[in-house]
Amino acid sequence: MVRPARDPLMPRGDGDRVVRCSRGHLHWGRYGAAGLLPVHDGHVLLQQRAWWTPGGNLWALFGGARDSHEDGVSAALRETAEESTLDSGLVHPFGVIRDDHGKWAYDTVIGTIDTMPAVSAASHETRDAAWIPVDEVTSLALYEPFARTWPMLRAALSQPVLIVDAANVMGARADGWWKDRLGAAARLRDSLAALMLAGVPGIAPFDRAYPEALFVVEGAARGVSSVPGVTVVDAPGSGDDTIVEMAAGRLDVPCLVVTADRELRERCAEVGAQVKGPKWLLDQLP
Repeated sequence: MVRPARDPLMPRGDGDRVVRCSRGHLHWGRYGAAGLLPVHDGHVLLQQRAWWTPGGNLWALFGGARDSHEDGVSAALRETAEESTLDSGLVHPFGVIRDDHGKWAYDTVIGTIDTMPAVSAASHETRDAAWIPVDEVTSLALYEPFARTWPMLRAALSQPVLIVDAANVMGARADGWWKDRLGAAARLRDSLAALMLAGVPGIAPFDRAYPEALFVVEGAARGVSSVPGVTVVDAPGSGDDTIVEMAAGRLDVPCLVVTADRELRERCAEVGAQVKGPKWLLDQLP
């Protein structure tokens, strides 16, 4: 995904305000708030909050108020860099789960990191930081909002997979694909790569995801190369069989197949994959 550089002319800290949500609760963050949940090898990075903060001495995520120009990912990465010694640029976000209270929302940004560097406090808001085994998180004294959402977050600690039936999706739009299947596949692949950078809604349990994209081609479309963000898979025989095999083999993570083929949709659903039609994807392509 793309991480836009902060515009120095944009206001910094304009989100630092207490607001009341539609449920009548008070929250920090005029434009909402966001936190980061880095994941590595069965561990997650958590913050022990300073004694003077709400939830003092309890464990939760690094995070804080969003500014007016930020999305949840940008805010979570910035807040983590401000509150800890972690280089948040090492984290690769793959999903966002939103806790929406109406007029205020909290975005949990989940991402992988290649190592588990030592992390310590970098601001007066942090008492401590630690990499905690996933199975031991509930043994800590947790801040109530984090404790409430942890069961959902624990089920979302792996990057989702998006499998695209290229032939079927190409056939759903009239761009002259029948004249040049290879060229049409390349155009669709490039549009898909751009979408992967922006993120997609609709892959449960995420509100927005940055998935691993697998683009399955067959017949005259074979030979299209992979590009950053999209892995092209040349089906050796039936594209449908390849897609079902891939879906069945990736059910340890959230998996979504895009196709309109009725039989293929049924087969994918039978192995446990989520399924959506080409219109869902095409409506989001840049």
